[in-house]
Amino acid sequence: MSEFEELRAGAVTITGLPFFGEHADLDISTKMAWHVRIADRTLLFVADSCNIEPETYELIHREIGDVEVLFIGMECDGAPLSWLYGPLLTQRVERAMDESRRLSGSNCAQGMRMIEAFNCQEVYVYAMGQEPWLNYIMSIKYTEQSRPIVESNQLIATCRERGITAERLFGEKQIMLSADIKHDRADIGSATRSSFSTH
Repeated sequence: MSEFEELRAGAVTITGLPFFGEHADLDISTKMAWHVRIADRTLLFVADSCNIEPETYELIHREIGDVEVLFIGMECDGAPLSWLYGPLLTQRVERAMDESRRLSGSNCAQGMRMIEAFNCQEVYVYAMGQEPWLNYIMSIKYTEQSRPIVESNQLIATCRERGITAERLFGEKQIMLSADIKHDRADIGSATRSSFSTH
């Protein structure tokens, strides 16, 4: 899919949105944020997209409107470009450039700007790699002093102070959505159950 392209199936519409940050500012077209509309309910999955330019999300808001539930990754101490994409590069990258183009997601301030842009009612920090079974494939070992934990704690606290439901996910969490779905000429209220995993 390309940006703003849609897939539709019944009451569900999935829209690809611009993704910035985690891919070290490379033009990786498979990196995408996903807007999911289920009848009258809206969810946005941005993974480790970094809000490097808040105006972008304000413009996106004009196109898709408010988002009820936001899922955001906050690995804001991402590795340098070469850690993931080094084997694909055809020439050596200078250290300064390697360090400046990191695989980072949003910090608290950047995440809050995104939440404000879409007027979110619920926020879930996910894809943080904290689950113990991921130690076999990832080098992340967080402590309470780790910047992603500090920043995500701050974002969650700020959201709760504003009356926004917020939580950092671990393992799996089920979120129940009730949507008004129209079939033929009748309005049928149905419960759409979705299970979201942190990975």
